[in-house]
Amino acid sequence: MYKSYFKIGWRNLLREKGNSFLNIIGLATGMTVAMLIGLWVVDELSFNRYFKNYDRIAQVTKAGNYEGKYYMGQKYLPFPLIEELKNTYGQNFKHIVPISGPEGFDAVLSTEDKMLTRKGMYIGEGAPEMFSWKMKYGSWNGLDEIQGIMISESTSQAFFGESDPVGRAMKVNNHTDVKVTGVFEDFPKNTAFYGMMFFEPWNFYLKYASYITRQGWENNFLMAYVEIAPNVTMQEAGDAIKSAEKKATQNLDFRKQDGSEGSDVLLLPMADWHLYSDFRDGELQKGPIQLVRFIAAIGVFVLLLACINFMNLSTARSERRAKEVGIRKTMGSFRSHLIGQFFSESFLVVILSFLLALIAVYGVLPSFNQMAGKEIVLPLENKWFWLSCLSFTFLTGLLAGSYPALYLSSFKPISVLKGTFRAGRYATLPRKTLVVLQFVVSVGLISCTAAIYHQLMYVKDRPVGYSREGLIAVRKKSEEFNTKALALREELKRTGMVTEVAESGGDVTATWSHNGGFNWEGKDPNFEAYFATLNVSPEFGKTVGWEFVDGRDFMAEMASDSSGIVLNEAAVKYMNLKDPVGKSIRWTNRSWNVDQDFVVLGVIKDMLMNSPFEPVKPAVYITYGYERVLLMRITPGISTAEALPKIEKVFTQLIPDIPFDYRFVDQEYNSKFSTEDRIGKLAGVFAVLAVVISCLGLFGLASFMAERRTKEIGIRKVLGASVLNMWRLLSQEFVLLVLLASLIAMPLAYLVLEEGLQKYEYRTEISWWIIVLAGGIALCVTLLTVSFQAIKAALIDPVKSLKSE
Repeated sequence: MYKSYFKIGWRNLLREKGNSFLNIIGLATGMTVAMLIGLWVVDELSFNRYFKNYDRIAQVTKAGNYEGKYYMGQKYLPFPLIEELKNTYGQNFKHIVPISGPEGFDAVLSTEDKMLTRKGMYIGEGAPEMFSWKMKYGSWNGLDEIQGIMISESTSQAFFGESDPVGRAMKVNNHTDVKVTGVFEDFPKNTAFYGMMFFEPWNFYLKYASYITRQGWENNFLMAYVEIAPNVTMQEAGDAIKSAEKKATQNLDFRKQDGSEGSDVLLLPMADWHLYSDFRDGELQKGPIQLVRFIAAIGVFVLLLACINFMNLSTARSERRAKEVGIRKTMGSFRSHLIGQFFSESFLVVILSFLLALIAVYGVLPSFNQMAGKEIVLPLENKWFWLSCLSFTFLTGLLAGSYPALYLSSFKPISVLKGTFRAGRYATLPRKTLVVLQFVVSVGLISCTAAIYHQLMYVKDRPVGYSREGLIAVRKKSEEFNTKALALREELKRTGMVTEVAESGGDVTATWSHNGGFNWEGKDPNFEAYFATLNVSPEFGKTVGWEFVDGRDFMAEMASDSSGIVLNEAAVKYMNLKDPVGKSIRWTNRSWNVDQDFVVLGVIKDMLMNSPFEPVKPAVYITYGYERVLLMRITPGISTAEALPKIEKVFTQLIPDIPFDYRFVDQEYNSKFSTEDRIGKLAGVFAVLAVVISCLGLFGLASFMAERRTKEIGIRKVLGASVLNMWRLLSQEFVLLVLLASLIAMPLAYLVLEEGLQKYEYRTEISWWIIVLAGGIALCVTLLTVSFQAIKAALIDPVKSLKSE
């Protein structure tokens, strides 16, 4: 029986080649989108599951009252807190692993014959076991040796080929001798450690960066991960350490001075690191999980559009199958047999569409990965993948075939065989409803894409408070950068390629340090103030091009400016200062080894240094302390192609043992939009595909309608109707349906977009033209699609269309 079902279904597909083509292509397109999105969603949900102890690993964070509100999500910790957790609460944890920072640092690794720049970090000795690194050579104990270094498999191959490098000598930044103690498998892209090519022991960091041990409780600049002890739950461990900082600091001078209670210490489980760790104003925003849900919803809707096409095209041609149904019922077929027949035809189309979609996914996956920033592969050897595909195909077949099967099998044999079969005045209502639903989804997707793009352009055009053009940053990877800083500056300026050179304690596009301990006249003693703190050389302002609204810049020739300070506008507002220039600010901070008065020299426009989607943080700029980044401004009018070789020559001559690695500040700034860029591109592509799928359905319906009304068109033309009259006759129904869909979609899209933009503090308003434009695009595409068939039918010679009468 089932064999005959599929044989008849195959013959029907061949008989209706055009209709079958539209069905298969539309459904295959929808399934391709759904499969790509499904792979993307699985990749997002499996983030960090590469690590075996996934369920028992957490990050130590802080939370506390700040300006009258309870803030959560502070991931940077003071050095003494890590030691306190080890010494007092160690029984709750199997491992407590401090790290120097999740972003890592660039360093020059070298052997006798090779020198390469790689990214790495300092990390605690229990990390390899805790994160279950997959070792190629060596063991998890590689970080126990203070002069050891553990490198990635790709780094090992770059230096040592396929041989075992354990025990081989290397140098870090050409001045620190280390020994390879292990080689680990490179981390996948959907892990927190992706891109880390080497790890050095935390104890090495403590030994050679002696300032670390001097850092007090006021300076939050390190991070820590923990693994819960086997006999302890995550909740129990979190409750035990909640008051750790408060208890340890309650009798310290700085806590007595500012009158604050201190922060709570909390655990953020690894399961929440990626999708649920977005905090704003101290509250959990659920972060990327909202994006995952949004993209997943798009996949469901696009597949639904493809299924709607199948339903519409199948039921539209129902009259052609009516007599077949009547004869089958007369010959004794039960309705269940007919339902089986039509479901078999549906599954045949779905299976063909799935095979075509699988081929399409394989072909477009590299481009999709590039667009989405992923490294997804088709898991063809995974049984769960094939089980999911089979389930997916079965459900799609049920969804797409249910309405046609139930509808077509319901025809009464007496009516259809007597020739009196009529679909009824409401027979087309379900079909029209499905067309409206299609374009509600399409208009909604177009609106979302346009709104994302508009928000992105709005933020990209935001004033940043300095000039990014021609600004180059070089990380200091050797002490030679400091000893030869003056010579570098002079030689670089002598080339004529550079107008100014400066040093800073961090990147222009990021804030690495937040500090308290500031006091000023009129400050509330109970107000615990924290500022983004950046130490810079006196030439910093001229190099980056910051803009003053009051006062003046640092001046190298004035010795008193070493006790000067520059504030941004956000800091002045935060401190509630009136006429701040010339006022004194006391800064007491053991971490920076400072306890003195600073005079406000000037106030600059807010420099956007962190997220461009958030307000600028209060910031202070001082010429006190050490610098880690060298900045230079290319002379205006000189191309980078001309300037870079001459700049590199200066570095090669003065610091020959360190490669000249540079970064353009404008490229670093633009990288902050990568997530939104990817969202916009993905949403845009899927919106286009949604419209294409909807138009495939309209094309088929318009073709069927024109074919059905061929004789009517011929009669109207004989009676004098013009091509324009025929075009309007055949198009107006579809235009009205799309207009209705637009009216329904517009308010829904507005509500969705209004909620979606709430996650950005710096955001644009939803303009009415965005949603109207979406409706206009859908209407124009509909007219183009339907007009082709309408005009084609209107141009048929009436002699040919009426000759059978």
